[in-house]
Amino acid sequence: MMKDYFDTAGNIPDYKDPETLLRFISSRMRIQSRERSGLTAKNQRKLSKAVKYARYLALIPFTSYQKSE
Repeated sequence: MMKDYFDTAGNIPDYKDPETLLRFISSRMRIQSRERSGLTAKNQRKLSKAVKYARYLALIPFTSYQKSE
């Protein structure tokens, strides 16, 4: 079983830390599920809110770049 990243690091998901948030986002910029991320339900909810707020503030992109041809 995977350990919760935020419990082992001793911090909480924060929108002001986009580098850490990007660890839990796929290449298509979707938030990973609990099964893939290994987070507890509580930290997964906090992560989701932090990612959504960071997207709103334009700290991380909403989608990956898709070249149209």
